[in-house]
Amino acid sequence: MPRGRYSLHDPHDHTPLAEEQFHCAPGPSGWRYVSQLTTPSGTAPGGAPRAGTPAGSVDLALDDRGRPIRLELHASGWQVRGAALEGVTWVRTDPTGDHASEGNVRAHAFTGSSPAFLIATARLLRLTLDASATRVRLVAFTDPVLAPRTLDQSWALITRETHATDNGPLTVEEYQVTALDTGEQHTVHLSGDVVLSAPGIELEDLESPPSVFA
Repeated sequence: MPRGRYSLHDPHDHTPLAEEQFHCAPGPSGWRYVSQLTTPSGTAPGGAPRAGTPAGSVDLALDDRGRPIRLELHASGWQVRGAALEGVTWVRTDPTGDHASEGNVRAHAFTGSSPAFLIATARLLRLTLDASATRVRLVAFTDPVLAPRTLDQSWALITRETHATDNGPLTVEEYQVTALDTGEQHTVHLSGDVVLSAPGIELEDLESPPSVFA
């Protein structure tokens, strides 16, 4: 069960946005990722380290085909609960808890700022090196109020390499992701259920090796 910490930042100007403490693991029926977000830690007067304040959470569970069977997000008092149902369906609740809005889109899965969603999309597509780029429609919940937005991407698996480490072989996959509305491309490096690098995401600490998917 990998445990660790990501730092999240603006991919354009590198402004720190949050730190995400996570743990995740595959199970007999799929995969689950749970994390707590805090504001970026800093240094208090006098040089002592200062912990961030709670900023939200992510709880995502996939079935054995990579489909989201449960999603729960919290940020800035807002809450989203969703699942794959007639496409994807969700309920978004405001900070007061008095108002909730439902949504449904003929999409494949969810996405957002958490590294969990990159792992989830890769699990859903299960690309091979000889396959052409695959188009996927996603519903993104954007910070800071988890506003839903439908977007289309294409994913292609570019390389898969195995590296020797002290904990055994580590397989790293490189994906090219293209935003189909703008044509903007970026690269994502994954190893099992851990994001090694992606725009706006840095793996700061990892207590145990990534899980190996069957």
